[in-house]
This record gives sequence, C-alpha cells and structure tokens, in this order.
Amino acid sequence: MSIIRREISGHGPLRVRENADGSASRTIEGRVIVFNRESEPLWGDDKEEIREIILPSAVTRELLDRSDIKMTLFHDNHRLLARSKRGKGNLGYEIDDEGVTATFEAPATPDGDTALELVRSGVLDGCSFAFTLTREMAKGMERTVEERDGKKVTLMKVGEIEELFDFTLTGDPAYPQTSVGLREAVNPYLGTEEGEDGL
Repeated sequence: MSIIRREISGHGPLRVRENADGSASRTIEGRVIVFNRESEPLWGDDKEEIREIILPSAVTRELLDRSDIKMTLFHDNHRLLARSKRGKGNLGYEIDDEGVTATFEAPATPDGDTALELVRSGVLDGCSFAFTLTREMAKGMERTVEERDGKKVTLMKVGEIEELFDFTLTGDPAYPQTSVGLREAVNPYLGTEEGEDGL
C-alpha cells in the first residue's frame, strides 16, 4: 500500500491570523483538503489521462480523530510543526462543505519561525495532505470515462480513505494540479500486482 500525496492551493490560502488588537499571532491556518474539485491529470499521455475527485465521504471527523496526523514543513517529518494523535494534540481541524481547514500555533523553534516568515511573506502559500487507500478501497472507487478533446479521461472518485498521515506546508502547491511522482500518484489506480490493470 502506497502513501499518496496531493498538494492544493487557491482554496482558502495559508495565512497567519491577526490578534484582536491587529498584531500578528503565531497561528497559521489553511485549507488542507478540498472536496468535489477535479484534479489536473495525475497521469497522462497523448491519448488518455487520469484525474480524481476527493468526495466529502472520504474524509470524516471519525477518520481525522483516529489518524495520527503530523503538520510538517516540506513533507519532512523531522520538521514537525504540530500534531493530532488520534484527536489529541495541538493541530486543530474543521470540516465543512468545501473540505478541511487546519489550524496550529507555530512552535517557538527554528522551523516554527521559518514557517511563520514564509507564510507571512507568501513564499509558502499552499498545503499538501498524505493518505492511504486499501486495495479494496481503490477497486471500489467509482470511475467514469469520457472523451475530452479527443482524449480518454478517466475520473476516479475517492469516496473512502483508510488513514491520513500528514498535512504539509509547501511552496509548490498543485491541487487541482499535482506535482507528485508518477508511481506515487497512479499506483492505487493502475494496480499494484504484476499484470493487474486496475481500471
């Protein structure tokens, strides 16, 4: 089973909250998962491509509360900024019709200071999330196929996620586009056993 990463931007960008008196705080918040938005191609060539949509059913309060989610800098678990371990910790999250928003107080560490400065300056303006699917979940996903401009487009609707692993501050946000590697992005959809088509 592979960990899949998706990077997002443009849907409630990262920001540092202001205090009631107008001064800057150390609280960073941003949209980390978006629902019902079609991705840019996760894989493709001249004839076909694969895109996905994260459905609201895929991310529930129960899933968030039972996952061990680390908020990191640049997908580096050694650059830990906050954590929610089975619903407890200093990483907050809220779900609404649009997706999931995360909030945390940047720690008084070099990485916390770096995160604050880069978010304030706009250098970091997006988030990423990492998750896993079981083989059964991948096989059970709703798939639709259509022709677009002479190309076969397969749309994968992710309606269930096994576990969430991290939310990450990133300077290269890409959802609805993605910058994830081909193997990481496509593996759950094209099959993981030799000879298995998966679609």
